[in-house]
Amino acid sequence: MNAPRRICYVTGTRADFGLMRSTLQAIHRDDALSLSVMVTGMHLSPRYGMTVTEVEASGLPIAARIEVDVDPPTGLTMATNIGRMLVGFAERLSVDRPDLVLLLGDRGEMLAGALAALHLDIAIAHLHGGERSGTVDEPVRHAISKLSHYHFVATEGARERLVRMGEDPARIRVTGAPGLDGFAGLARADRATLSASLGFDAGRPIALMVFHPVLQEAQAGDAAAQAIVDALRGSGVQVLALMPNADAGSEPIRAVLEQRACAGDIALATHLPRDEFVAWMAAVDLMVGNSSSGIIEAASFGTPVVNVGSRQNLRERNVNVIDVDLDPGRLGRAIGAALGAGRLLAANVYGDGRAGERIVRLLRTIPLDLASRTKVNAY
Repeated sequence: MNAPRRICYVTGTRADFGLMRSTLQAIHRDDALSLSVMVTGMHLSPRYGMTVTEVEASGLPIAARIEVDVDPPTGLTMATNIGRMLVGFAERLSVDRPDLVLLLGDRGEMLAGALAALHLDIAIAHLHGGERSGTVDEPVRHAISKLSHYHFVATEGARERLVRMGEDPARIRVTGAPGLDGFAGLARADRATLSASLGFDAGRPIALMVFHPVLQEAQAGDAAAQAIVDALRGSGVQVLALMPNADAGSEPIRAVLEQRACAGDIALATHLPRDEFVAWMAAVDLMVGNSSSGIIEAASFGTPVVNVGSRQNLRERNVNVIDVDLDPGRLGRAIGAALGAGRLLAANVYGDGRAGERIVRLLRTIPLDLASRTKVNAY
């Protein structure tokens, strides 16, 4: 019997781990595969919820904890952390020598993981490549794709973009988005129970607000957060807001949300466990902000989404998304339109909830020989 293939996953945030948890557990259960996890970034920061505890609670083996300073949240911090993570990943990977490094999305820790693995001649598989979003995320995502040997993409459109970028079509597989696997089953708490936990009136409109900074617009984050809260309150909506990630520009947004929470305008959470976050997504009348969860996940519940600003620019949309800029009048009208539309038919271009089984099958069977680890443009 052949030894199990050793797969190493890099995780840096509550978001990527929540999306990948069920797939990682499926990998861990498979006799033909052996999983390890390298943890870094916001996972190891008490200020951002010390979410490494969720990795620990999942029962997945942690191979390394690469600590970085996430404060102050600036572009300089983001850039220098890539270097620090690169050193930590390279040192650990050079000892463990997994057969493949698995990466998701577009963050700096994933770029560092790709650079380390490539230079150690370790195969790389990238999930959610080929997508467009504007801002700093898009070039980082495409850079990871160009460093990767295999691509497990969410949509046919993403596959086509990677082919146009010069990636070998034979190495691109449409798996769907892993974050949709077992999605509906996570929403175990109902609206009444969730509302009671925060003192909300379940009979009045409720919004889930998830608004992250945009690197190129970091100076405008506080005004944007104020405008969103004002528009929601002006529409008579109760608001549960989630703290932003640790990227440049997050500090002013945090300050605004903390001030509005102290004033009683919103309920504020540093972090929500995955099942609680999904339950709120299923229960609320709308989501507002600029999180990829609104673009990729909310459609599976038919939850209306008001997507604000440029952060998710050019991503493929489901019919539940209304795009709007920060003009107060247009923002208010978009919120009114979303509330008026109500819950929509649950249908999602990003997948059918079976990505994990496809990814496990691919990890068991894709070639990992020298030829497969050689990267050249296909055109």
